[in-house]
Amino acid sequence: MYKTLLRPIFFSFDPEKIHHFTFWLIKFTSKIPGFSALFRSLYVLEDKKLERNVFGLTFKNPVGLAAGFDKNAVLYNELANFGFGFIEIGTVTPKGQSGNPKKRLFRLKDDQGIINRMGFNNDGLQAAISQLKKNKGKLIIGGNIGKNTATSPEGYTDDYLECFKALHPYVDYFVLNVSCPNVGSHAKLNDKDYLEELIGAVQKANNQFEKQKPIVLKIAPDLNQGQLDEIIELVTATKLDGVIASNTSTDRSGLKASEELLNQIGNGGLSGQPIKSKSTQVIKYLAEKSNKTFPIIGVGGIHSAADALEKLDAGADLVQIYTGFIYEGPGLIKQINRAILKR
Repeated sequence: MYKTLLRPIFFSFDPEKIHHFTFWLIKFTSKIPGFSALFRSLYVLEDKKLERNVFGLTFKNPVGLAAGFDKNAVLYNELANFGFGFIEIGTVTPKGQSGNPKKRLFRLKDDQGIINRMGFNNDGLQAAISQLKKNKGKLIIGGNIGKNTATSPEGYTDDYLECFKALHPYVDYFVLNVSCPNVGSHAKLNDKDYLEELIGAVQKANNQFEKQKPIVLKIAPDLNQGQLDEIIELVTATKLDGVIASNTSTDRSGLKASEELLNQIGNGGLSGQPIKSKSTQVIKYLAEKSNKTFPIIGVGGIHSAADALEKLDAGADLVQIYTGFIYEGPGLIKQINRAILKR
C-alpha cells in the first residue's frame, strides 16, 4: 500500500514539508486506540534469533533507523511500532539552530536517492532531553551529537562534551558525527590528530559516569584506503567502540539525474541507492583490514532485504536505513528481519 498509494502522494509535495506532515500523521494515528497495536502486528517481527549483542548492548534485531530522521527525538516511541531494533536520534547540537537556508532537501527519483544540505537543523540539547524523558523503553536509542555551526574551531570539543554529558543518562550509545558534509569547518573534523583529541576528551568524560556508554565514530563513504587505514589505527589506538559506515557522499558520479538538475540542486550530501556499493566497500575494507576487531554499523543504500544482507556479509554487525525507509516504506524493516531469519 505504501509504494502504490502513499508514496506517490507524498512524493508530489516538497520533501521537507512532507517529512513534517508524516511526523504529524504518525503521531496522530498512534494516538487512536488500537492503531499502535495494529502497526506492531503489521511490522514487528520478534524472534530471539534476531537478537544481536553489540557494544555490550542487546539489540532486539539488527535493523535500525539512522540519524537525521528523528532529529529532535519526538517520534522514537511511535517509530518503535514499525519493527526497528534501535533508533538513532539527532544530530543534536548544544544550542538549537535552524540549519542551512531552504530549499535544502531534494529527491533524485530516478536514482532512488536524496541530496540534503540540512546543516544540523535541530531544536537543541535541552529540547532533545525533554523528549527523551518520555522514553517508554521499547528499544535501544542512540545519540548522534555534533557541534553548532557558529562554534569556532577552539570550541568544537566543548560542544561535543556538552552534548555527551547532558545526554548520557538518556541514550544507550553515542555517535560522534564528524563526517557530515553540510557543516562548516569540515576539514578539522576529519583531521586525525583532532579526532584523537576529541575522542580522548569524550572518553575521559565517559569514565566519570558510573556506567560507561559505547562511543562510535560516523565516517564518510568518500575516504580512500589510506584514510580508512588511519580510521582503523584511530579506533584501535583510542579503543573506540566501533564505526558507522557511512554518512552521505559528496560524489555525484554515475547518477541518472541530469547535470542540469544536479546544478540546480547544488551542494549537499547524497544518500540512498547511489552510495550503496561505496558504503559496502568501506565496510568490507574496514572489516578485513582490522580483522573484525571492532563492530561496524552499515548504512547507505539499503532499499531491500538483499541490500541489508550484502552489508552484513561485508562485515557489518548491525544495519541502519534512512533513504530506503522513505522510498520503500515501513515494510522494509520486517522484510530485512525475515530474510535474516531465513539464513
